[in-house]
Amino acid sequence: MRDRVKLIDEEVLSRHWGILKRLTFDFLRRDGHWQRQVREVYDRGPAAAVLLHDETTDNVILVRQFRMPIYVSGRDGGLLEVCAGLLDGDDPETCVRREAEEEAGIRIGALRHAFDADMSPGSVVETVSCFVGSYDGAASIAAGGGLEAEGEDIEVVEMPFAETLAMISRGEITDAKTILLLQWLALTRQLPG
Repeated sequence: MRDRVKLIDEEVLSRHWGILKRLTFDFLRRDGHWQRQVREVYDRGPAAAVLLHDETTDNVILVRQFRMPIYVSGRDGGLLEVCAGLLDGDDPETCVRREAEEEAGIRIGALRHAFDADMSPGSVVETVSCFVGSYDGAASIAAGGGLEAEGEDIEVVEMPFAETLAMISRGEITDAKTILLLQWLALTRQLPG
C-alpha cells in the first residue's frame, strides 16, 4: 500500500494525552485514479493488556474503572476490563507485569502472548499486545487500585471465567480487548484436572 499513498499535508491539532493530526493525502485507487482524502488520526502509542487467569480455580481478575468516553456516550462510565496500559518505553511483557501489579496488585507467573490487535484502525494508532498471565492465591502483593497520580481509582474484580462469557452475552462486558482475550482463552485454554 505504501506506493499508493502520497502524503500532502500533516497538521498537528493537539498534543495533550496523545497526538491528534489531520492528514491530507492522495490515494491511488484500484481503478488507477488518484483521490485526495483528509483524515484525522489520534496516536495513543503502543499498549499491552493482560487477562489474569487462575488455572486451578478457573477464575479471572478484571478491573473496573471510570472511562470518560463511555460516560459521554450515555452509559455510566464504569468499564470492566483486563489490566492494560501504554508501553511507556517498555516492552509489552514488562508493561503487562507492571500494569497487573499497579491495577490489580497481582504478580504474574507464567505469561503467554495471545495476539496483537489494532483497536480502532479507522482513526486511532494503537496496537495492543495481548497476553494471558497466570496467577494463584500467592500472587497478591498489594491491594491494587491503580495510581492516584494518573487519576486511577480501580476496583479489582475476581470472578469465575464462565461468568465472564455470560457477561459478554448480556452486554455487561463491552471492552474490545477484554472480549477478545476472554474469547481467545475460551478457544485455547487447558482445563484443570
